[in-house]
Amino acid sequence: MSNVRPRNIFFNVDRVSLYIFLALCLIGWINIYAAVYDPEKANAFDLGTNYGKQLIFIITACLLGTFILLLDVKIFSTFSPLFYLVSLFLLMLVLVIGRNVGGNQAWIPIGSFRLQPSEFAKFSTCLVLAQYLSTSTIKNKSWKTTLQAGAIIGIPVVLILMQPDVGSALTFASLIFVLYREGLSGYFLIFGFLGIVLFILSLLLSKLILISGIVLLIGLILTQLRNRKQWIRPIILSTIGSILFIFSVDFTYNNILKPHHRNRIDVLLGKVEDLRGEGYNVNQSKIAIGSGRIFGKGFLQGTQTKYDFVPEQSTDFIFCTVGEEWGFIGSIVVVGLYLFLLLRIIFIAERQRSTFSRVYGYGVASILFCHFALNLGMTMGLVPVIGIPLPFISYGGSSLWGFTVLLFILLRLDANRMGII
Repeated sequence: MSNVRPRNIFFNVDRVSLYIFLALCLIGWINIYAAVYDPEKANAFDLGTNYGKQLIFIITACLLGTFILLLDVKIFSTFSPLFYLVSLFLLMLVLVIGRNVGGNQAWIPIGSFRLQPSEFAKFSTCLVLAQYLSTSTIKNKSWKTTLQAGAIIGIPVVLILMQPDVGSALTFASLIFVLYREGLSGYFLIFGFLGIVLFILSLLLSKLILISGIVLLIGLILTQLRNRKQWIRPIILSTIGSILFIFSVDFTYNNILKPHHRNRIDVLLGKVEDLRGEGYNVNQSKIAIGSGRIFGKGFLQGTQTKYDFVPEQSTDFIFCTVGEEWGFIGSIVVVGLYLFLLLRIIFIAERQRSTFSRVYGYGVASILFCHFALNLGMTMGLVPVIGIPLPFISYGGSSLWGFTVLLFILLRLDANRMGII
């Protein structure tokens, strides 16, 4: 009987996900080495450099993942509220004693190391959301359940926005896909998408033109409807809501967003051209990625990388190094690994017998997809620069450990998928 438990744990772990995790960590370490390479400190194991520190982070992440696989699977559901409360406490603590870096008070200094609580709040929020939805259901269209699930997501978002770290807060918004999987109406996703479109149009067009366009569109829709009477009320409410939203954009844009956020959005939308200011990072990033062409310039041969043209290249803009030195082929390999991992996570989530495990699996997929999509979009100038890391690849202990815990909890739950939590 002594051999049963280890076999159940380690032989049931999804090896595909594990191999992709290790591959991404290795890719990250190699490209961090290239991004901060110094001929005078060429030793890849120099612990005084970022790549030396990242190697320590990777080793400790592997040990952390192994430790998680050894835990009793019931710990994650039983203690999920405690994990959540601790993460909220840390998010409040960072507002008091946190160190301000780049305009965000998001790090707690611990000696020479900086801990970012928002990275660990992601897995704790996914856990407590899974615990709540495993005992309640959205499918019965209960507004109470939906609002409480939204509050679980919203509380850490508010605390993170107070830092203010808009990028990290946006990743929590991706958990709406978890609620959709568990029965939330698709109309919420549609309205969310339309809200984003309307926000962008409000910044590009005058209010008169935009409102006139909405009224014209509503009129065309009404002419095509057969049972117009039953649609008049929701259409009128939607129209009024859209108009109020349009007028709220100016207030949000000018009073809630920080000046550098507004500048980055203006650059992205082409309202201003600031290649030496807010647009510098993105412009240099696109030059670096494009210069790699098909096969790349080769390891340590990237001129944009070598001469530090792209700021934060080992962290938020690490994909520039991949694009420049490994080219289109290397970039496709990295993107393919992420997509394969995301599909594998969804597959793992769907094969769970436990609602808790399934919900948590979709939480993992949502967080990783949001980071992946926003980071790549940021480096290629498709979304504003919001400063979020590329999972498992960007330099940083907090982000790597946070993503490791996020993924390995799912692998531990999956190893016990034949049981019910």
